[in-house]
Amino acid sequence: MEHTFDEAYDSAVDIAVQASLFDDPTGGARLGPLGTSVRRRVLTDGAWVDVRPGWLTGSELLFADLADTDRPGAVPWRAERRQMYDRVVDVPRLVSFYDQDVPLPDPLLTEARDALSAHYLPELGEPFTTAGLCFYRDGSDSVAWHGDTIGRSRTEDTMVAIVSLGAARTLALRPRSGGPAVRYALGHGDLLVMGGSCQRTWEHAVPKTARPTGPRISVQFRTRGVR
Repeated sequence: MEHTFDEAYDSAVDIAVQASLFDDPTGGARLGPLGTSVRRRVLTDGAWVDVRPGWLTGSELLFADLADTDRPGAVPWRAERRQMYDRVVDVPRLVSFYDQDVPLPDPLLTEARDALSAHYLPELGEPFTTAGLCFYRDGSDSVAWHGDTIGRSRTEDTMVAIVSLGAARTLALRPRSGGPAVRYALGHGDLLVMGGSCQRTWEHAVPKTARPTGPRISVQFRTRGVR
């Protein structure tokens, strides 16, 4: 089944990337090509978003490996707590971070990082070096509106490449200057890359949902000195 893109006529633009019902794991997890299969949407203020639906086929196998805390080399998932106003609250997701030169928890993630580096090097000018992982266990897990502006991305254009595994969840983006939001439903091996000024001039979020939904793992590849 092909991924489809649908735009809503309301104040926000909804772009649904429908996961394939035939993501057959029997052939193993593997990456598809990038090249002309990547679709770019130009946003405002020098920002853009690239989408490659179903870049990783057999993605449920990789999801299972990353979610398995009992296997050798398992992802060290941790729960964080954060100061919010006058109290400390639980961050509604599990996280893990792999800095540059730290081996990634699955060879396929290394392959994905290297493929993204090769594809975007002429435009980005440097490779992707780190990987941040987020585990959204159900619809109550989320991440609030933010930009990845810790480090060089506060003043420089950069790219953040996200590979989504597991159940589809909404990734929403909105311009800091005001205007309609853009929403993507991402899961099952879909790739989304935020580039240009996106981290400074736009914000993104994974909102909570009351709809029954399965778990999702998001893998974010970033360049040196960007969080």
